[in-house]
Amino acid sequence: MKILKDQNYRYYLSAGIRSMTLIVMNVLIFSYVSAQGLKGGKKISPDLFGLFFEDINYSADGGLYAELVQNRSFEYSPTDRREWHSFSFWQYITPGFSYGSLNIETSAPVHPNNPHYAVLNIEHVGDNGVGIRNDGFAKIPVKAGEKYHFSVFAKLLSQAPVNVVVSLQNPKGETLAESKITVSSADWQKYTTDLVASATNDSTALVVLATTKGKLALDVVSLFPGNTFKNRPNGLRADLAQLLADIHPKFIRFPGGCLAHGDGLGNMYRWKNTVGPVEQRVEQKNIWGYHQTAGLGYFEYFQFCEDIGAKPLPVLPAAVSCQNSGGTWRIGGTGQKAIDMSEMQDYIQEVLDLVEWANGPAASTWGSKRAAAGHPAPFNLQYVGIGNEDKITPEFEQRFKMIYDAVKAKHPEITVIGTVGPFPEGEDFDKGWKLANALQVPVVDEHYYSAPEWFISNQYRYDTYKRNATKVYIGEYASRGNKMKNALSEAAYMTAIERNGDVVSLASYAPLLAKSGFTQWNPDMIYFDNTSAYPTVNYYVQQLFSVNQGDTYFENVVSKNPADSALAASCVQDSKTGDVILKLVNAGPEQGSMKINLSAFGKLDAAAAKTVLSGSPEAANVFGSPAAVTPVTSAFNAAKTFEYTAPPMSLTVIRLRKKK
Repeated sequence: MKILKDQNYRYYLSAGIRSMTLIVMNVLIFSYVSAQGLKGGKKISPDLFGLFFEDINYSADGGLYAELVQNRSFEYSPTDRREWHSFSFWQYITPGFSYGSLNIETSAPVHPNNPHYAVLNIEHVGDNGVGIRNDGFAKIPVKAGEKYHFSVFAKLLSQAPVNVVVSLQNPKGETLAESKITVSSADWQKYTTDLVASATNDSTALVVLATTKGKLALDVVSLFPGNTFKNRPNGLRADLAQLLADIHPKFIRFPGGCLAHGDGLGNMYRWKNTVGPVEQRVEQKNIWGYHQTAGLGYFEYFQFCEDIGAKPLPVLPAAVSCQNSGGTWRIGGTGQKAIDMSEMQDYIQEVLDLVEWANGPAASTWGSKRAAAGHPAPFNLQYVGIGNEDKITPEFEQRFKMIYDAVKAKHPEITVIGTVGPFPEGEDFDKGWKLANALQVPVVDEHYYSAPEWFISNQYRYDTYKRNATKVYIGEYASRGNKMKNALSEAAYMTAIERNGDVVSLASYAPLLAKSGFTQWNPDMIYFDNTSAYPTVNYYVQQLFSVNQGDTYFENVVSKNPADSALAASCVQDSKTGDVILKLVNAGPEQGSMKINLSAFGKLDAAAAKTVLSGSPEAANVFGSPAAVTPVTSAFNAAKTFEYTAPPMSLTVIRLRKKK
């Protein structure tokens, strides 16, 4: 994800359109007339459409990660935001004329990676006790009859055991759920209990009250819904995870974006800090201006990929920080810093250790850590990204080559994905491609965010790429809006991605998730709040392409007026099922005619399924009207040859099955 001024985007948008116009004019007729024949088709990437997850817009903490307590480990600090501190989002409470004190200490933490903890001194219990209250991420939603798992690390700092009442309270202070624990050990221990909500309320708070005199330390105060996705402990919010699963992505790229290479070297995302028990993980500032607990770490990312049948695609820093570190994008400078050469061998080993952690046997050094987390079988890692839209400096080139050579030598089975800068053209783009070609990097990552017109004008971008050279991963792209016109421009472009699926190996829209009221970047694919989520029109385009992927592309099946750039189409076949899939896009305001010739496919069942996504150019799904535009599926009778009239502003998917 780029941190750039809008004026920079306008510059690159206009430059991109100018530079690609000649290509469009040269290949417009070629791409539909002189393509290869139907026989056998053209093999394309079976992993073409996937997802890109970046922890932006509160996508992880407060979003996909199901933890309901904010600042659970008291690790928030002014580094995250200047006004934040260890007690941010906590309240010290003394109901019923009680009194005591609350402090933060670091002398003997649960783990050195998690140094801060709260010390609660209960001097006088009064009617209710002394304690703390947390409102979560803009309140805690609960549902009647559902279970919530509470846990806390605590140790006794006084002689006698301390009784603690844990409750969920509504804004009026009424108790919706309650349970009790007793802290009795002078050593750090994990205490757990379940809370069952008696009523539904979107604005509850977690209250932890000590009801006997004494002193105790508290850390990692946690509350999880019982119904996480696949019921995983330390799991994911079920509704959001299901929306992602419903896309049926072939891969998921994570954890970012700019998040991966970080805001300076000290903020780089280091995967080893995000695995193991959550109380031992290293929390840090999020480059997008908030805090990341690493509760959603590499283990959880890999587990989620496995749960939904997607290949993991982790992106590791190329030993340099984001060139926009420190906000230098505002003044046009570069904040890119490079790991000192004296530390490079250790960093390279960190990359190699990831492959062992993911794929090594349970008896190996890092494979044993994966097994200890509950996954003795390998994760079958295939792809590793090195770098993210970095500025292609000599420092970057030197370090990327060192990492690439080491991975290639030790793990030739791993496909390394490089980067060619933040724009679809320009100095970094050219330098990145020059480096990739020199090193014979298997795949490089291209990014672009532009207006709908750019996507319509650049449908032929990859027609002129070399066919037997470095492949392309379009890791981040979007048409700068969530309206129907935006989604259809992306759909038209995606038909071109399919046409060039022998060059483009992978593609993923970005960003993926955005929380209402906590959004740093628009547009996004899915918007959500604490209790609901709605897919954008762009989501449905991505879903329709993803669930209807093929592995062979056929030219000359669909014909149209080549001068009408609002019309686009593709035809693919799924070799596993034999299904033939047509994707027909009309991004214009009038009906569009396309002629279909299926005669080369042999016997197909005339009873097909047709799914249409359509609406006015300005139509969009929003909070309050989350289903204004959704796909509609109906039966369709297909002949060997037929003419299809595509509705204005529409994407049509027709799926035809082989006759049995």
